[in-house]
Parts: sequence; C-alpha cells; structure tokens
Amino acid sequence: MDPAIYGESLLCEVAPEEAERVDFEFSLLREIMRLQKPVLGICYGMQLINVFFRGSLYQDIRLQVPDSLDHSSGGHGIMIEVNSFMDAYVTDVNSSHHQAVKELGKGLKAFAHADDGIIEALHSEGRGFLVGVQWHPERMRSNLTNQLFVKFIEACRAQG
Repeated sequence: MDPAIYGESLLCEVAPEEAERVDFEFSLLREIMRLQKPVLGICYGMQLINVFFRGSLYQDIRLQVPDSLDHSSGGHGIMIEVNSFMDAYVTDVNSSHHQAVKELGKGLKAFAHADDGIIEALHSEGRGFLVGVQWHPERMRSNLTNQLFVKFIEACRAQG
C-alpha cells in the first residue's frame, strides 16, 4: 500500500498496490461492515484492515525494527493472548511478509505477537467477527488454522 495513504513518505523501495485496487478494497470493506458481515483478513488483508481503520504500517520490518525476526520467509513463533477467536498459547506460524502493522487503527486490538513484538493478529473491538492475521492459515495444517476457520465459518453461518 502506498504509505501516503497512512500519512507517511516512502522510506524504501516498495511496489505499492495500484490505487484503484486499494480504493476498491476499502469500498468493499466499508460495505461489508455496513452489512455487518464477518471479515477475515489474511496477510495483506490484515494490513489493509489496519490502514482502513487509520493505522499505519512498517514499510519494511528489517529497515524499521532493529533486531527483528526474519518475517519474509520461513516461519517463527507467536504468542496468542486471550481472545474470543482461538485458544491462547504459543505456537509457530508461517511467515512471508516484509511489512506489518506499526500503529494499530482506531478500535482495533492486537491479540498475537511475534517474539520481536510485531503484531501477528488483530480484531475489531465491538464489531462482531473482524479478524486479521499476518500469517497464511490457508497454507498450514494445524489446530490454530482449524480454530480460526471454524470461528469464521460459524460467524458466517450466524449471519444467514
């Protein structure tokens, strides 16, 4: 995403998504929220949710977070805090991103962090099921993935 969207200048070479795509996705998210439908944002989707709610991003984790883990390939551990979407525990997730949530958007709360403090999951307080995760659960077979998708499916079914 173009850092200008969240009020920052470009700090490093990134290939931002086209403005038309971001505008469309913001419009889609706005309509989904108006209809009070469940939302699950994965990786870029979590970042998009955060910026939509007026948060910001680390444009490049390695550049902006000293002593950070390698989030761009492989995987790492995360600590999931008490929340209503999945069990609280320590687990491993896959990781393939170089950007991440820097400042949380208004009304959002982090509920999982990597060992270096990077936010790995967030949700909207008081808006039903609006969850973002930085990892790719669709690429993992785990109890964590099962819990997340079961909760999302239940929220969808409850909407009718």
